Amino acid sequence: MAEDTRVQFEEEQPLESTTVKIYRCAKVVKGGRRFSFAALVVAGDRNGNVGIGYGKANEVPMAIEKATKDARKNLKGICLDGDTIPHQIIGKFRATSIVLLPASPGTGVIAGNSARAVLEYAGVHNVLTKIYGSTAPKNVVKAVMSALESLKSKEMIESMRGVEVEAIKRW
Repeated sequence: MAEDTRVQFEEEQPLESTTVKIYRCAKVVKGGRRFSFAALVVAGDRNGNVGIGYGKANEVPMAIEKATKDARKNLKGICLDGDTIPHQIIGKFRATSIVLLPASPGTGVIAGNSARAVLEYAGVHNVLTKIYGSTAPKNVVKAVMSALESLKSKEMIESMRGVEVEAIKRW
């Protein structure tokens, strides 16, 4: 029964995916080097659902396929305010911190390659970012995901606090 609903979801909103980074690992053996590969993939519907996946295999296409399956399995819904994020947020993962700032319409996604992939597949069109610390793609992608997961809408904050919150007009 659960598989039927998953199939319907994929038919309604097709998920897109992109490969952020391919990692190559070498194992030295008697006859030389034996290589294996790992892939970091982002998948999303560009409408508030995004996931990241990581897969390893002896060949690049197999690693990408595994990572794509993992990304589709780990989809998370995020809170958006139109085509930007509702408020400023800081995401952290290990040695990486990333600041996400909402931007006015027409700004675009001002971010590096790793952060851009996650934000675009999540459906964010106007945002400013700044990374502090490590810029390793794995850490950046996970820091952006942690920031997006902790976003809250005005309605969510009002219901949690039990009071009415005034929205600040940014532009």
